[in-house]
Amino acid sequence: MSAKQPRHVARSLKRSAERSRARKSSPDRSAMSMLTFYINRGGADLSAGRRRTLEVAKGEPRRLFGKQKA
Repeated sequence: MSAKQPRHVARSLKRSAERSRARKSSPDRSAMSMLTFYINRGGADLSAGRRRTLEVAKGEPRRLFGKQKA
């Protein structure tokens, strides 16, 4: 599985958020914050493909944490 796949990115974020002791909120919120921070930090330097992958990955943590709206 490649790091270019949104599902892999989301699983990695989930794992990081659950293991982190520095987080101030729930793991699902922490994962979304990490992803948003990475996208914002990359700014114009992110390629269009990488940005698209990360934007798609935003929906995955919700699904992985069972927070997706029906």
